[in-house]
Amino acid sequence: METNYHKILQKLEEIKPVKYSSTRNYINGDVSRLSPYISRGVISTKQVLKYLIDNGYDSKKIEKFVQELAWRDYWQLVWVEMNSRIDSDLKQKQVDVDNHKLPKSILDNQTQIEAIDKGIQELYQTGYMHNHMRMYVASLSCNVAKSHWLSPAKWMYYYLLDADWGSNALSWQWVAGSNSNKKYYANQENINRYCGTKQVNTFLDCSYDQIINLPIPSELSALTEFQLKTALPKKEAISLNSELPTAIYNFYNLDPLWRENQKLNRILLLEPSVFNRYPISSKSLKFMLELSKNISEIQLYVGEFDEFVSEYQVVDIYYKEHPLNNYSGTQDERDWMFNIKGYYPSFFKFWNKAKKTINLY
Repeated sequence: METNYHKILQKLEEIKPVKYSSTRNYINGDVSRLSPYISRGVISTKQVLKYLIDNGYDSKKIEKFVQELAWRDYWQLVWVEMNSRIDSDLKQKQVDVDNHKLPKSILDNQTQIEAIDKGIQELYQTGYMHNHMRMYVASLSCNVAKSHWLSPAKWMYYYLLDADWGSNALSWQWVAGSNSNKKYYANQENINRYCGTKQVNTFLDCSYDQIINLPIPSELSALTEFQLKTALPKKEAISLNSELPTAIYNFYNLDPLWRENQKLNRILLLEPSVFNRYPISSKSLKFMLELSKNISEIQLYVGEFDEFVSEYQVVDIYYKEHPLNNYSGTQDERDWMFNIKGYYPSFFKFWNKAKKTINLY
């Protein structure tokens, strides 16, 4: 993945928001691949929306693309309002749960569903998985193998370069039916259509009426417990100018433009407690560290916020809002697409209000 900020900005010129509407569900569709940079806070959904507005796109032709951007902000707003409650069944209990583990064949990308095994292999190798493929994997895990969503969701988050716990956890719950009105299912015909495969005679090669009542297939019956751990860098001494305020960056805020014209101590804070709770892979860690190099004179501190403040006697602190932050100081608002706050029980209640606030509509 590209990590140079100026080259990342050039990727805005490569998005195809009109074609996205008709091809987004296909594995080889015209998706933007911007999500790793949005998730790490390098660019914002608001920034992408501004690009679309400035380039005069027809709102009707790109509405689906703008909606998908809005989904990201919507999940974030739910996370802000619900906080740690998104770590458990949000609206209702996930029904028909058989276990709280992960099918071994999913972990080993050996489900015997060709497209899904290929998608999991790509996730391991690159940190990328198409959104439709994520839904397939979640449905297979939760609704066919009857695993509770939490452990499989943490497994996927661990490997994703666009790891965003709000979007990830709430999307898994949407598929599993604990954050939606019904469970999401996909059969082999659907997978073949959107993944370009021609596979038949699998345990998913059945109608939707049949798949809903399908016993756990032998291919998914073996379960596994897995260990996810983040190997953070060793803590090293840093040097602060006591006469300057300090800006705190983290896994969710690596914005090179944030307060860029101010003289500040700039610290990338990696709190072990955050990564113990939501572990990320070495590939995801490396991606974050490379992106942080776009921020001039940034220094790395591995430790808790209170530990950092105490050790260096820091008093004047800036940070960007995020549900995982437990900081003190001056909080800057994140770059929301819409001037809308609060909890909306459904995305489309949020969307119907949000779209009226932007110039595109």
